[in-house]
Amino acid sequence: MSENENHERSTVSVIGLGQMGTRLAQAFLAAGYQTTVWNRTAEKADALVAQGAVRAATAAEAVAGSTLVVVCLPNYETVQGLLGPVAESLRGRVLVNLTSGTTEAAGRMADWVAGHGAEYLDGAAMSGTRLVGRPEALFVFSGSPEAFTAHRVVLASLGNAVHLGADPALAPLYDTALFGLAWGALAGFYHAVALVGAEGVDPTAFAAVATGHMPFVTSLMADHARQIEDGRYPNDDGTVEVHAAAMEHLVDTSEAQGVSTDVPELVKALLDRARAAGYGADGIASVVETIRKGEGHV
Repeated sequence: MSENENHERSTVSVIGLGQMGTRLAQAFLAAGYQTTVWNRTAEKADALVAQGAVRAATAAEAVAGSTLVVVCLPNYETVQGLLGPVAESLRGRVLVNLTSGTTEAAGRMADWVAGHGAEYLDGAAMSGTRLVGRPEALFVFSGSPEAFTAHRVVLASLGNAVHLGADPALAPLYDTALFGLAWGALAGFYHAVALVGAEGVDPTAFAAVATGHMPFVTSLMADHARQIEDGRYPNDDGTVEVHAAAMEHLVDTSEAQGVSTDVPELVKALLDRARAAGYGADGIASVVETIRKGEGHV
């Protein structure tokens, strides 16, 4: 079958039409796929039907409508509660679960789906709703490699679809970790905006400089990941001692400007802990050693 023939025959069902579910369905429609939609509150499907979606009268009808069934609901319990009565309809299909939850919940869901003769992909939308359908929107998936390969093109309608591995727990693990990473970066940005704003600097003017600086920061992530893998921490980017002193300066400057020190105090505590653990002369990536061991095991 040619790629064009495969595209023409591909169908997808979307169950759960909250803000994210609606955007998922719109992305599939925009890519030209026949898209069946269902939501407990039927009116939420109206706008999508006007855009060309097929309205399913029941969840069972939505499952039966496509080989690829995408669910986007509040939690795993809701997914299983909704699909439980129609579980036999899942046989021979692929269930893609874009619901946030724990790694344990993902494993249980994968086992439950497999027990009903279906393949399972756990997933997470890492770029919010605004970018869905654009190449820069990151979607991570884990679970059946065969299912991902078979439906890669359809899932790529959502954005950059990345398969992390066969373990279904990987998607929620990455989801949680990347959420923490994003908030760490944003917390630093918000503090920085408050700090320069105390001197009258416009946030957009600062952001223009800050975003130009970020490629250097992301390059450090790649380099420091290799250091962490090797367990060796060269101090080319400065020692823990040097950065601890610089962080003290940031705390002092923030206090002088009347800006909260919550964010730099957190980083200072990490650096102080690494210094106390004997990493003072090592590179700053050594901080990871005290994070993964926990404060009580320094």
